[in-house]
Amino acid sequence: MKPEYDFSQGKRGAVTPLPPGKSRITIPLDEEVLEWFRDQVEEAGGGNYQTLINQVLLDYVRNQPGQAPQEDM
Repeated sequence: MKPEYDFSQGKRGAVTPLPPGKSRITIPLDEEVLEWFRDQVEEAGGGNYQTLINQVLLDYVRNQPGQAPQEDM
C-alpha cells in the first residue's frame, strides 16, 4: 500500500446510511429479471432499478387481501 493512503479515519460498512424503514438484504435474482428492470429504468429516462423492484413488490403486497403494509416505506 502506498504511504500517502491514510485510512486512520476510515469506517466500515455501507457508504450511504439507510433511511428509516429500509433494510439492506442480499437476494439472488435471475439475470433476466435484473435486465428487464434495468431496461425499464433506461427506457423511462433514468432512475434506480432497485427502487423499481421495490415498488413492484410493494404494489403486489398491497394488492393482497389483508396483507397490505400500514404505511409507505
